[in-house]
Amino acid sequence: MYLDNAATSFPKPEKVYEAVIHAMRDVGASPGRGGYRRSLEAGRILFQAREAAAALFSISDSSRIIFTQNATGALNLALQGTLAAGDHVITTSMEHNSLLRPLYALRNKGVELSVIMAGPDGVVSVDDIRRAVRENTRMIAVSHVSNVCGAIQPIKQLSEICSEAGARFLLDAAQSAGYLPIDVGRYAVDLLAVPGHKGLLGPSGTGLLYVAPHVNLKSVIQGGTGSHSTAEEQPLVMPDGFEAGTHNIPGIAGLQAGIEFVLERGLSVAYQHENTLLNLAEQALRDIPGVTIYGPVDPSGRCSVLSFTASGVDSTLLAAELDHRFDIAVRAGLHCAPLAHRTLGTFPGGTVRVSPGWSTTSEEIAFFSDAVVKCIAKIRKSA
Repeated sequence: MYLDNAATSFPKPEKVYEAVIHAMRDVGASPGRGGYRRSLEAGRILFQAREAAAALFSISDSSRIIFTQNATGALNLALQGTLAAGDHVITTSMEHNSLLRPLYALRNKGVELSVIMAGPDGVVSVDDIRRAVRENTRMIAVSHVSNVCGAIQPIKQLSEICSEAGARFLLDAAQSAGYLPIDVGRYAVDLLAVPGHKGLLGPSGTGLLYVAPHVNLKSVIQGGTGSHSTAEEQPLVMPDGFEAGTHNIPGIAGLQAGIEFVLERGLSVAYQHENTLLNLAEQALRDIPGVTIYGPVDPSGRCSVLSFTASGVDSTLLAAELDHRFDIAVRAGLHCAPLAHRTLGTFPGGTVRVSPGWSTTSEEIAFFSDAVVKCIAKIRKSA
């Protein structure tokens, strides 16, 4: 049983596998690298995938979407392509290392950084963010949903602070894309980083960055673009200038199929299905003595994941027992977000994280909950 969809969704819808195979077996070529039919077909896949992503995030111009290898690549491009020494960035203690480590690297190059502590439920205070704004604040960078406890941040209010301060709003949608509605216009998102392999149900090695029209982005990688070939410097045209090298056409084809599946199914259906399963798991886990669940108490304030610990039980050992005894895959440890665990009080041991997917059933959650009871009892007995 696979319950680690917050890391990578599995299984994928059948049409995703079919799209990947079609791109590899029947297309084969690269877009923009020739005028023959196969190259043109690859270009069509690329364009249609951008259009699908634009529809999902209410983006009016799909050329503002840059394909990346994952959300980490998108975040690095967003940060390194817009910030300079002397700029001030505000972020939170609930961020994944995919956002924090590039910010730390930029801090070593003169970018000023403020990390605002979230509350014990993982939600950051809007007032705390507002008080951190300085004259040189150029960006607020925040994850929409915590990958540790599922806390949903108040992005509408945070985007309003950005507008007031004249700063960019960078939204990391790693855990929300495919589950929560994201309208880049409504939320005034300047830069949106999205992985393809999580809630969008695409293959690994895919992702995207949306860049608003008023944002001037610098290139981070230089190379062949299939256009402007006589230019010695990297062309900064969107999106070609930011997608140097050969595209992952099989992956992008699969991503398009995943997004289309999400659109056809509906975000509200996906969110309701997932939250119903998480609530069932929470109800069962709360009946186990010594179990603590982290994140907002109100289920409407969280999404994607459920994190818990059991007193006297090492989280990593519990996850290993679930895997070895019951073939249940969950994530344990710090989830690449050590500051988040310090905020929640679960550092250094971390938590056990459960994240159901589109195909997970209530019967599987019941089986998981029963397995947790048995594994905890065995571990405590042998301690």
